[in-house]
Amino acid sequence: MDVEELAKEAVDCGFKLHKELGPGLLESVYEILLAAALAERGLIVARQVSVPISYRGVVVDNAFKIDLLVEQSLVIELKSTERESALYPKQLLTYLRLMDLPLGLLMNFGQETFKQGIQRVMNNHRES
Repeated sequence: MDVEELAKEAVDCGFKLHKELGPGLLESVYEILLAAALAERGLIVARQVSVPISYRGVVVDNAFKIDLLVEQSLVIELKSTERESALYPKQLLTYLRLMDLPLGLLMNFGQETFKQGIQRVMNNHRES
């Protein structure tokens, strides 16, 4: 399954989750439930994936953690807040660049509707 198909599956699962439970739960609850919904569709999902970075010879083992990594291809960053922040998509883009992955989804379950809380982030700086 390519990354666009993975994204469609993830958006469908996220939409159904938000529709059935609505906003207001902890981010960790949405993470567990979304991971389970994706796994039910036969996808391999890893939660809280530690990713190291190396800069000028210094390695930071746990530089960041990815909320969900689907099929080693799609990063999903989860939030559960009413407040939007310009930092969230930038954070996701940094993850994509450091991991050399093409696409990530920012899902903020704290918004009134799922459509208000979903955002695609593309890594346009991938190395060939």
